[in-house]
Amino acid sequence: MAKKKIKKTLPEQIMDKHDVAYEGFEFNILDKTEAQRDALLEKFNVKHADIYKTLAATGDKTGPVVAIIPITQHLAMKKLAHVSGNKKVTMLSLKELQKTTGYVHGANNPVGIWQNKHFPIFIDSTAETAPYFLVSAGELGRSDKVKPKDIATLVGATFADLLDK
Repeated sequence: MAKKKIKKTLPEQIMDKHDVAYEGFEFNILDKTEAQRDALLEKFNVKHADIYKTLAATGDKTGPVVAIIPITQHLAMKKLAHVSGNKKVTMLSLKELQKTTGYVHGANNPVGIWQNKHFPIFIDSTAETAPYFLVSAGELGRSDKVKPKDIATLVGATFADLLDK
C-alpha cells in the first residue's frame, strides 16, 4: 500500500525554501491518556520534554511577542517582558489569538508567525543546546522536529531564560 502524501504546511514550505532541515510528524498527544501519549512519543523516538509550545502575548510597549518554551513548563511573564523590552506582557485571549497570529490555539508556529507578522520571537534557553525540538507545524495534529538554532537563525529569534521556576 502506498504511503499517503501529506501536503506541506506554510511553515514547512518556508523551511524548505530556506534549506532548514526538519522531520514532519502527524500526531496529537493532547487528547491521549498518559500511557497512549508515552507510546506515541516512543514510536517517534521523542520525549515529552522535547515538545515545545509557541505562545503569543502582547507587550505594553512593543505589541505582540512570541515565546517558545517546553510544553512541560510554564512561561514567566516578567522574564518575557524584560527580554522583549516591555514593562508588562499579557497572554493573548483565545479570541485575539487567531486574529493576531493567524493560527488557532495549538497550531501556532514560529516560522509561520515570523513569515506573516514579523513579531519578535524568544526561545527558552533550554533549547539552545538541544539537538532538536518539536514545534507545531502550523496545523493541529502536526509537528516538526527541527534544530532550535536553525529556527532561531531563520526567524531572528533570541534565546533567553523564559521559564517560571
